[in-house]
Amino acid sequence: MRIPIIGGESKVTVSTENNPKNVVNSVVKAFAVLRAFDADLPELTISEVAARASLDRGTAFRMIHTLCLLGYVTSVPHSRRFRLTLKCLELGYTPLARADLKILARPLLAELVPDVADAASLGMLDGESVVYVERVQAGFPQTFDRRVGSRTGAYAAALGHAMLAYLPEEQQKAVLSQSELVKLSERTLTDVGQLLDRLRQVRGQGYAVSDGENAYGLRTVAAAILDSSAFPVAGISATIRAERMGLEEFVATVTPHVQKVAAELSRAVALSFGTIAQRGAIS
Repeated sequence: MRIPIIGGESKVTVSTENNPKNVVNSVVKAFAVLRAFDADLPELTISEVAARASLDRGTAFRMIHTLCLLGYVTSVPHSRRFRLTLKCLELGYTPLARADLKILARPLLAELVPDVADAASLGMLDGESVVYVERVQAGFPQTFDRRVGSRTGAYAAALGHAMLAYLPEEQQKAVLSQSELVKLSERTLTDVGQLLDRLRQVRGQGYAVSDGENAYGLRTVAAAILDSSAFPVAGISATIRAERMGLEEFVATVTPHVQKVAAELSRAVALSFGTIAQRGAIS
C-alpha cells in the first residue's frame, strides 16, 4: 500500500502495510532532507535542500536546523551551505558509508583552514615514511609545501609520531631501525631511545606535537585515526607558521580541533570498515 504524505508544498510517498495514521510525516521529511545530499552535491543551501527534497523553504529550514541540533547536519563555515556529518554513518547512509577516508576527511580538513591552522593534512604510514594523502592549505610558504603523494620520515614528523605511538613497541623499533635518522633541524630527535620515550608520551596524551623538528618555523599537532582494534589507520595534523602564535597557545587552541576530527574519522572507520583487516576500501 502506497500512502501520499502531504505537508506544506511537499508530497512524499511511502509504502507501508500499517495504518497510515501511524506514519509520522516529520520523520519522512527528515529523511528526504538527508537524501537531498549526495556525493556530487555534498554541500547545499536551504533553498537547494527544499527543491531537492520537495519541501517548502520554511519546512526545509526547520528540518535542517533540527538535524544540526541532533548532530547529523552541520553548517559550512563562511557560507550559507550545510553538509552531512559523519554521524550519518550510524544510519547506514550510503554515499558516506561507501566513501574512502580521503573523501570523508576532505571537508573536515577544509574547516580547519585558515581559521584554526595554515595547513591541515591526512597522512598514512608506509614503512618508515608518512605519505600525505589529502592536504588543505592557505597562505602557506611554498618552501614548506607538502603536496598529496609527498613523503617525510615518520621519525621526524608529528603526524608520524601520532601513528607510530599506537603500534606495538617491537614494531616501532623496527620502523626506526629502517629509518635514516638525520637531523632536519637542531630540534629533531634522532636517538632511538628518546624517540621511543616520545612515542610513549604521545600515546599517553593522545596527540603529538612538533615545534620546528621537521622544518624550521613550523608548529604541528597531530592525532591518530584508529580502527575498532585501535590500529592507526591514518593520522590528522594541523600546522601553523611559528609567528602566528606561541607554542603553548597553539597546543591549547589547536589540539582539541585536531582530536575532534581524528575521533570523528575513527568512528567513521570503525562503523564503515571495522578493523585493519577489512580496510581495503580506505587504503
